[in-house]
Amino acid sequence: MPAPIPAQMKAAAFDRYGGPEVLHAETLPVPRPGPTQALVRLDCAGIGVWDPYVRTGELKLGPSRFPQVLGNDGAGEVVAVGAGVRRFRVGDRVYAYSFAGGFYAEYVALEEETIAPLPQGLSTQEAGPLGADGVTALRGLDDQLHLSAGQTLMIYGASGGIGHLAVQLAKRMGGAVLAVASGPDGVELVRKLGADAAVDGKRDDVARAARDFAPGGLDAALVLVQGESLESALRTVRKGGRIAHPNGVEPAPKGPPGVSVLAYDGEPGRDVLERLNRLVSAGPFHVEVGRSYRLEDAAQAHRELGQHHLGKLALRIH
Repeated sequence: MPAPIPAQMKAAAFDRYGGPEVLHAETLPVPRPGPTQALVRLDCAGIGVWDPYVRTGELKLGPSRFPQVLGNDGAGEVVAVGAGVRRFRVGDRVYAYSFAGGFYAEYVALEEETIAPLPQGLSTQEAGPLGADGVTALRGLDDQLHLSAGQTLMIYGASGGIGHLAVQLAKRMGGAVLAVASGPDGVELVRKLGADAAVDGKRDDVARAARDFAPGGLDAALVLVQGESLESALRTVRKGGRIAHPNGVEPAPKGPPGVSVLAYDGEPGRDVLERLNRLVSAGPFHVEVGRSYRLEDAAQAHRELGQHHLGKLALRIH
């Protein structure tokens, strides 16, 4: 018999815009799911690199009323569903990604279209940080770059949250991947994840590595961070090739003449989550959690978000 749903829950919230210090533990009512929503008891939530911009008021994603609860992805168990929900039942283990926010909490009410079944082989702790970064990676690789088998691809920022997922997804799509990572530990990670070649973006000659990797020019590049070696590296993309980057990579990368540069958003949705699940479930898949924190330590997590880490940071909730 499922445990009763409490009336109140713990959340990491803020009552005004500002620095990490505005984040604090707060007791809030457990949300009630609407007709097309499911209530999810969260085990883990991702900490997005954009979350500090929401906290300071520079970026508007979900409702801006206070107290505001951050977070756009997480994983856990469905504990209640609205009358119009058809794809999920109480007891289903799921992960989700939504612009509406609210994941820095024990419970979140989510539209059915923003939820997906837990991918085969992943726990809720592993899938918690998957949704936003996995969708953003796939939107770039599939919807923008149209990556196909045999094409050569450079992923710049390959050891970060989006990048290390993009390495694995690109390999499952048949691409040949040159991974530009951060630090020796980042290079080691992307090699383990299947990159065909890997270099340190801060220490190695990335342009030379790209020319060695694709003597005729790279077919595509996915740019996830800025860096001193980026401009020269992008000049190795062949004429007619494509460069994609999520909005928020600033300054926006510039490509050589004859190369398309495509900016995009990692829009959530049922279709892209289903595509992501098919790729993730095709074999062993790794979600790198750089560090995980208690819900009460969300402010500390934000203070440490800019420090060197691999993959994505996360909150342990249940």
